[in-house]
Amino acid sequence: MGWLAQASVSVFGQRLGLAELFGQFFALAVVFLARRRTLWTWPVQLVSVVLLFSVYVSAHLGGLAVRQVVVGVIALYGWWAWARRRDPVFGVAVRRASSAELAVTAGVFAAGTVGFALVLDAWGASWAPWPDAAIFVGTVLAFALQAWGLVEFWLVWLVVDAVGVPVQLGSGLWFSAGVYTVFAVLVIHGWVSWYRSARRQVPVQA
Repeated sequence: MGWLAQASVSVFGQRLGLAELFGQFFALAVVFLARRRTLWTWPVQLVSVVLLFSVYVSAHLGGLAVRQVVVGVIALYGWWAWARRRDPVFGVAVRRASSAELAVTAGVFAAGTVGFALVLDAWGASWAPWPDAAIFVGTVLAFALQAWGLVEFWLVWLVVDAVGVPVQLGSGLWFSAGVYTVFAVLVIHGWVSWYRSARRQVPVQA
């Protein structure tokens, strides 16, 4: 893994680390897999987590680095949860969030962003603590909602993408910024797919 973290290639005159290249490639694959609601979503996510952790540590983005650790834990849970909610016709059972669940999600996002931003700032762990914290909290929430089969996880991802693009550019991670932009387009398609599925099926509660 060490050689992958240090190796790079030249793309349009810019150096691109292989860990960033492959990490974001697998992260992009996760979006396609999640749209299809396949269990392969989670092991592929774990590979991406390992690669991107090394990338964000090198870029001095503590929030994004810690995010990978938390996402890894959630990916293990999601793998287990989806395996229990497989539907023979539609795949993993999904549903829309209730009003109460949406309110809790919004509250956790706001409070979590403030709290984690203050921690990052106090520790000097990020050059952009507030957006870094928002990306971290939003990502954790998105993956948690995805593991629970809630359609709205795609909308949380849109917020993460909107915040993430300028942060990645500010860190010199131009390739990751481009991937985040592609994410936004794919997320919209994923939301439409899950929304339609939620209307067609009765979810199986975990």
